Amino acid sequence: MTMPRDSAADLGTSILIPQPEGSLRVITRGESGSPVILLSGAGNDNISLSWRRAIPTIAEGHRVFALDWPKQGGSTPWSGIADHQRMLASIDAVLDHFELDSASLVGLSQGGALALAFAIEKPKRVERLVALAPAGILSFGPLVHRLLWLMAKSTFLNRTLPTLTFRRRSACAWFARTSLFAGPVDDFDEIIDEYHADVLAHGSGSSDWQNGSIGFRSMKVDLRPRLHEIQCPALIIQGSDDVGVAPEKSRAAADAIPNSRYELIQGAGHWSNRQCPERVNELIVEFLRP
Repeated sequence: MTMPRDSAADLGTSILIPQPEGSLRVITRGESGSPVILLSGAGNDNISLSWRRAIPTIAEGHRVFALDWPKQGGSTPWSGIADHQRMLASIDAVLDHFELDSASLVGLSQGGALALAFAIEKPKRVERLVALAPAGILSFGPLVHRLLWLMAKSTFLNRTLPTLTFRRRSACAWFARTSLFAGPVDDFDEIIDEYHADVLAHGSGSSDWQNGSIGFRSMKVDLRPRLHEIQCPALIIQGSDDVGVAPEKSRAAADAIPNSRYELIQGAGHWSNRQCPERVNELIVEFLRP
């Protein structure tokens, strides 16, 4: 059997951190500077898809540790449920493995939510925080919420059907154009090739974290009441045309964090890091500068 190509192999050194359920894969790069942990989004995301354009730039001045979440990219296979607490424990595992007392966190979407949550739960372990279009700050009307809850409870809807649908490259391209981007992307075809390859290798669908964050009547993961507890400097980056996270939601989250800054990227969608990498990298590097 031909093994799937490791799309992140050229980005740095690959390290596997043994865990009871499997191994966490981390790509490391950079010889000096303060440590930065990069946290990807949900679904068919991974180190390379989220951070291909960011890792080389950030690693010029920092030690970078980019994590594949459980059941994602190189952190497969994985037994057990990767719920909210298990994902937070994965960040602890990275810090502990590399003997880091603390680090800055940079997270996209699901990774942004978990960066915020980790800063709330473990304030002494987070130096600075960057959240791009973070989840964990959203709520929905009763009808939409109930539909999302039903999808989260149905393996056919949240796993089988997406896997069948996105086995077609054209479906991946349609999803990217309508849900991830809001305009031209200079390496769009390369992103879709990689996204499609990930579907073929691992299937598709919502993550355990996404499914577990939706309760019957309300969100189980709603960080908004505790955002004021975040002690470290924070930067929220948001695409103006994001269909997944509305700018007013992320702006309200930034307003609730005491020492925060908000940057709106005009014309960008959910993956501003891939649609506008130069601008996003500039913001991140400037914010992390000592």
